[in-house]
Amino acid sequence: MKTLLIFNHEPYDGTDVAWNALRLAGKLLDGGSEVRLFLMNDAVDMARDACRPPAGYDQDLTVMLKALIARGATVKVCGTCMARCGIFKNQPYFEGAEQSTMQALADWVMDSDKVISF
Repeated sequence: MKTLLIFNHEPYDGTDVAWNALRLAGKLLDGGSEVRLFLMNDAVDMARDACRPPAGYDQDLTVMLKALIARGATVKVCGTCMARCGIFKNQPYFEGAEQSTMQALADWVMDSDKVISF
C-alpha cells in the first residue's frame, strides 16, 4: 500500500501533530507500506538542520524524519515553500529531503492508496 502524509504546520507549534504524524509514518513502514511524506507551508522547517526542539520538548522531529528517510520513506519538500515559509527561511535542507513541486504532490495524491493531511 502507498500512503502519503502531507504536513502543513510548523513542527513545534505547541501541539504534537507533527510528532504523531511521524510516529504514524514509522508504524506504516513497520507494516510494509510505502510511505511518502510531503512537507509544505511551515512544515518545511522539519527538513532543516537549523530546526531544534524548544526547551522542554522531549522529541527531536528532525531526527525522527531523518530516521524515516533512512528506513525508506520518501520525503519531498515544496520548492516554493522552501524559500517562503518557516521560521528558518533560506536555511539549508538536509540530504534526503528532495525539493519538489505542486505537480509532484498532485501526482502522488493520484497514485496513493491513502492520503492523510496533518
